[in-house]
Amino acid sequence: MSNGFQFIDIIFFAMIAVFLVLRLRGVLGRRDSDENGLDDLFKRDRPEEGADGNVIQLSERDDQLNRGEEGDDEEESWATDELTQGVHDIRTLDASFSAEDFLVGGRVAFEMVLNAYASGDTDTLKQLLSNDVYANFAKVIQDRERAGHVMEDTLVGIQAADIMEAYVEGRVAHITVKFVTDQINITRDENGDVVEGSPNAVITVTDFWTFAHDTRSKDPNWSLVATRSLD
Repeated sequence: MSNGFQFIDIIFFAMIAVFLVLRLRGVLGRRDSDENGLDDLFKRDRPEEGADGNVIQLSERDDQLNRGEEGDDEEESWATDELTQGVHDIRTLDASFSAEDFLVGGRVAFEMVLNAYASGDTDTLKQLLSNDVYANFAKVIQDRERAGHVMEDTLVGIQAADIMEAYVEGRVAHITVKFVTDQINITRDENGDVVEGSPNAVITVTDFWTFAHDTRSKDPNWSLVATRSLD
């Protein structure tokens, strides 16, 4: 009987794994046979028409995104007319776009980028970030390694992930997401001593990440083109 129950458990968890894989592939794109798995989340190259630089200032409006009660269309769940119009414009160019599903994939991407940055995994970052953002991340990692420091960044949990801005420039769609997360950030020196942060302190971090996608491209994946954090 015990072996039978174990077999049922294996089938159950396998079904969950298949569901999650299919879910993520539908959120931020699929890959061809010659691409690696990380490209399922974000494009390797920056879109031809995107934000200038790697920091995008948000437009003047409320910092909080309030959701509506009910609505026939997905856009009705977003509060401001500006944001509603932006989501509508993106869906006009890409009828398969879903803000809700995008946020599911965005949460996964956030953790992947955070872990790669902390561990100094530049190969992974190069596949997930635009050229400009990658250059900045790589420089910080290089400076950290030269100083003999090691970063330990633990994502305790994601409190919230909300779309704050959505717009189209030419044929390039942009989405800014506000991530509110709980983290443990530690930097150790070459001797293993803590030089910054505390292993016992959980801090709340607010980040604004902007993703872009060239809707003219056959590649359906999005790219992280800008980051900004609240001090």
